[in-house]
Amino acid sequence: MSNKDIILEAMRKAGEPLNAGKVAELTGLDRKVVDKEFAAMKKTGEIVSPIRCKWEPAA
Repeated sequence: MSNKDIILEAMRKAGEPLNAGKVAELTGLDRKVVDKEFAAMKKTGEIVSPIRCKWEPAA
């Protein structure tokens, strides 16, 4: 399972928008890894920001 898949699964399970710090806490991944994956997922539209600085998987 890739880091991206781990992050998306944690975000779906949480059921609410999360910031990168919370995702890092939930997944056990390093914050830098989460930030890098977030940047890539923002560009591809896999995650969206309904609240400032918080993200959730795109519908």
